[in-house]
Amino acid sequence: MRKIQIQILLLFLVGTSISFAQQPQKPNAVEIYNQIKKLNFLGSVLYLAAHPDDENTRLISYFANEMNARTGYLSLTRGDGGQNLIGPQLRELLGVIRTQELIEARKVDGGEQFFSRANDFGYSKNPEETLHIWDKDKVLADVIWTIRKFQPDVIINRFDHRTPGSTHGHHTSSAMLSVESFKLTNDPKIYPEQLKYVKPWQVKRQYFNTSWWFYGSQENFEAANKSKFATLETGVYYTGIGKSNQEIAALSRSRHQSQGFGSTGVRGNETEYLELINGEAPKDPNVLFEGIDTSWNRVKNGKPIGELISKIITNYNFSNPSASIPDLVKAYTMIESLEDEHWKSVKSAAIKNIIASSAGLYLEAAASEQEATPGSIVKLSLEAINRSAVEMVLTSVTTLPEHKTTVQNTVLKNNNDQKISLQTQLPSTIEYTQPYWLKEKASEGIYTVSNQENIGIPDIIREVKVLFNVKISGVEIPFERTVIYKYNDGVKGEMYNFLDIVPEATTSIVEKVLIFKDTKSKLVPVKVRAGKDNIKGNVQLELGKGWLISPNQISFALEKKGMEQTFYFEVTPPVQPEEAIAKSVITIDKERFDKSITIIDYSHITKQMILKSAESKCIRIDLKTSGDAVGYIMGAGDEVPESLTQMGYKVTLLKPEEITPEKLDSFNTVITGVRAYNTVNALANKQKVLFDFVKSGKNMIVQYNTYGRLVTDQLAPYPLKISNDRVTEENAKITFLAPNHPVLNTPNKISTKDFEGWTQEQGLYYPDQYDPAFTPILSSHDKGESAKNGALLVAPYGKGYYIYTGLSFFRELPEGVAGAYRLLSNIISLKQPIEAPKQQLKQ
Repeated sequence: MRKIQIQILLLFLVGTSISFAQQPQKPNAVEIYNQIKKLNFLGSVLYLAAHPDDENTRLISYFANEMNARTGYLSLTRGDGGQNLIGPQLRELLGVIRTQELIEARKVDGGEQFFSRANDFGYSKNPEETLHIWDKDKVLADVIWTIRKFQPDVIINRFDHRTPGSTHGHHTSSAMLSVESFKLTNDPKIYPEQLKYVKPWQVKRQYFNTSWWFYGSQENFEAANKSKFATLETGVYYTGIGKSNQEIAALSRSRHQSQGFGSTGVRGNETEYLELINGEAPKDPNVLFEGIDTSWNRVKNGKPIGELISKIITNYNFSNPSASIPDLVKAYTMIESLEDEHWKSVKSAAIKNIIASSAGLYLEAAASEQEATPGSIVKLSLEAINRSAVEMVLTSVTTLPEHKTTVQNTVLKNNNDQKISLQTQLPSTIEYTQPYWLKEKASEGIYTVSNQENIGIPDIIREVKVLFNVKISGVEIPFERTVIYKYNDGVKGEMYNFLDIVPEATTSIVEKVLIFKDTKSKLVPVKVRAGKDNIKGNVQLELGKGWLISPNQISFALEKKGMEQTFYFEVTPPVQPEEAIAKSVITIDKERFDKSITIIDYSHITKQMILKSAESKCIRIDLKTSGDAVGYIMGAGDEVPESLTQMGYKVTLLKPEEITPEKLDSFNTVITGVRAYNTVNALANKQKVLFDFVKSGKNMIVQYNTYGRLVTDQLAPYPLKISNDRVTEENAKITFLAPNHPVLNTPNKISTKDFEGWTQEQGLYYPDQYDPAFTPILSSHDKGESAKNGALLVAPYGKGYYIYTGLSFFRELPEGVAGAYRLLSNIISLKQPIEAPKQQLKQ
């Protein structure tokens, strides 16, 4: 199977340096000063919405950087149900990408990131459907859990809870749950099981972040009465870093690369509007924290801390930040003695980072290899260097989760780099590295997270760490560092990844879906990968009754970690159509290993490893095909070419520059990938070549595009206009508008049964206006809506056919939906009768 790899070049500038994932932060003097100022503000704001990219990065940056408030973003979902503009990953894999993009965005704008367990199941047209599928009670519990844990003084909703049906059902649901939580979070009778870890908390005020979008137009918004709105002038210019608030927000938003939200920074005045929807109105509507003590006075015994930090701010030396360290260490000891566990935890972590930054104290723990297995010994290289005149002693280092302390008592002299080599023994019970929310089986609407304390944590939970215990000004301070792996790239330089914990062996069936059109057997490739040196065992393929597999098992031996070997099993399907799950299983010393590793590696996010069951869907299907040569023009990224190969087609991926009459002559059909006309600018100049290809007697199939930002106005050889029409109910009843059309009859007889078992949605962005030359084939609709007839449009053009479809083949084919394969085969097989009258061609 040919995998489409898309490399993304990251050019994200922070100051003057290029930022790569996990590279340790090294704040400059201005950034350290700003962090100290933030120490003296004890107020919190939580922004709340439904998806990654819903957040208002201008407001998050404003609160975090201008007001110095602790600022969080609670995205109820991880964006699993969206489309992917940078690669073929969908569903939970896309959720992993979008999770990382949000984490990177918060690194830019200064916020913190949180999630609920809600699964983004795709577009929803109303909150009733959303809350039913999500399991409202569980998601509401997660909202309340996050509020109790984060303790915001102010909550800001991105969407309006009063307008169901006017936007995505997830959007309205996020606001409704937020509003409902306002009166519940301080009630100990509500979700009392949470109180083992957190305390009840009452938010002071809750706002709706309104804008012209909610009024339908800028003109309507300008005419609206805004007298009761809080207005925040967010067009701030930060002289210390040379960026406007909007420029920072644009850099943050541009992290959402999988959604195509690259943003251009702007400058100048800008106003954000907030409507108070809960809580006591401040005397000055524009002062959100009015009446809320945001000084250290809000904490018992906190006043002296605030006074000391104010002194540090006043005396701060931009030429020598380390001059503040004695007072910073004193403030640290005072914070550590506080009774208020919440602010003690938040501010202790912050001031430790400030102390390290002020001293140029660089601490790192690097593993000799990127992967390790449970129970193994990991070699570590530690580095500790103090780049200041402040006296420091590295008293000891403690490896986690081993909890082994090694005494050092090494004086960290100014700019004298200390290197330490040691080993850590990993527990045999240590968890494999993987997104914790994918570890257990999820439902359609919610992920399963059994450990309450893990709910809301944004990232993978990594256990292998090192505590550097450093004595500064007579006070021992533990600095925690997660173990990383780094290497030098000849082009990019120093590159960082985390240490990953992997199984001793992993396996995968190369093809995600295996199509059997008849009873002929197939050779099924199965890969085995070593997670450590010198492994021996057997691999076998498990399938249900009626499927024959030969041989029963295959022995293997792999000498080196990371080695892979592919084995082949001959699989013979049953006579009758049937679906079954094939599972690849390794046995080593009677221990069973049945996980596959999926690596997601884009340069704008941290490299991710996902462990899944090593399974593939086997389909014995009544499938006939016609024609064999297909040219495929990739768009935003999908796995349709692999599915076409499974059907028996010879698929060639076409680059825009290869779209010439001579190159196309060898194909019977050309297919454009999802959103190709949104993302491939060169297609604007290739339409005549493609239309001439159709005119000569071939077929062109165009998969869905969004109605905005098309690279050409002439999408088809006849007038056609894309709309926002979609059918989100995957099991919506299908009506055949042209039951005798060849596309429903040749070579496969299509029935409504072929639309059973579709996943997430039937289709999206259907055309709602089109030339009479098009024949609409299908009609369906979501409950309570009018019929949508633009799912599949077929038009003869010259001797061939132009077909436009919004059906979600890009989702259905990789999931092994048999009917989607049969219908696509018919579309590819379309041929005009020889005796057909000449079609009036549009020149």
